[in-house]
Amino acid sequence: MKIFYAVQATGNGHISRAMEILPFLERYGQVDIFLSGANSSLELDAPVKYRSKGLCLYYTDKGGLDYWEIGRKIAPLRIAREVRDLPVEKYDLVLNDFECLTSLACAFKKVPSVNFGHQASFFSPKTPRPAKKEWMGEWILRHYARASQYIGLHFKSYDDFILPPVIKREILQADPLDKGYITVYLPSFSDVTLSHHFSPLTDFQFQVFSKEVSKPERRGNILFIPVGKNAFNKSLINCHAIITGAGFETPAEALYLGKKLMVIPIKGQYEQFCNAAALEKMGVTRIDTLDAAFQARFHQWMNNRKKITLPLDHSTESIISFLMHNCTGEKKDALDMLYPEFVFN
Repeated sequence: MKIFYAVQATGNGHISRAMEILPFLERYGQVDIFLSGANSSLELDAPVKYRSKGLCLYYTDKGGLDYWEIGRKIAPLRIAREVRDLPVEKYDLVLNDFECLTSLACAFKKVPSVNFGHQASFFSPKTPRPAKKEWMGEWILRHYARASQYIGLHFKSYDDFILPPVIKREILQADPLDKGYITVYLPSFSDVTLSHHFSPLTDFQFQVFSKEVSKPERRGNILFIPVGKNAFNKSLINCHAIITGAGFETPAEALYLGKKLMVIPIKGQYEQFCNAAALEKMGVTRIDTLDAAFQARFHQWMNNRKKITLPLDHSTESIISFLMHNCTGEKKDALDMLYPEFVFN
């Protein structure tokens, strides 16, 4: 079997998930990777056959999307050419992790595809949303990477096509410790903004993962660390708590490890507000931004002793087994035994 695997590279979560599932996908055939996007901080540790600048997201230094920069970097002629040239018709299976060009190429060439990943879970109305829905955000989640089939991932199985998160082996096999410091990963904020809000909290030590430093730098109670897979995993495994965006992979891993979690959804990213709504229902602390009220909210969060965990009794291997047997038309009743708590159609 020849598998075309489109990976969105506008965020580290997609890259991280791809590196985890690739060895299991390769058991089913030859996997050719299409990497789309240019502003993730992690490198995909695998051969990439097709590459594109795709449609990238850019941020201001205040925690929001930079719409001007996003619009300025769109190149319609390049996109049209890449959609025409992407050889999706040569593959037995097109697997799409929320990548727009692959979706357009499949529609143009009438090739079936599978949208597999966190964003696919939003095709269910049962998946949590914020109290106030945004029509544009809903439209993007439904139309940015259209496919002929959807298999989603989320914190819980909100519907019968939604599976649990893919957790990295390093996290699954870790023996978590509490060394007292707080891990911070807020890439949509500048180091200056983070310093302004964390430096006054002198009773606490922070490890901030930054795109602005090339080597670790100590500034008072803050250690700035370049974004990297191994360093971040180590920090997460040994931290007391973590403050991060309302993405998917990092909150899921933090909850699996039993870490105290605070999330700040990126302004303008509707998906993160949906995730924040789901996390709030689980008891996770969510704030909207870093402002004058942050220190009070921080102390309130630190003093909250409620423990929230994300128990998992699955494996990445079984998730990919379900994916492949459902996408290729094969049926396997034994899959119900792998996930007795889920119902699959």
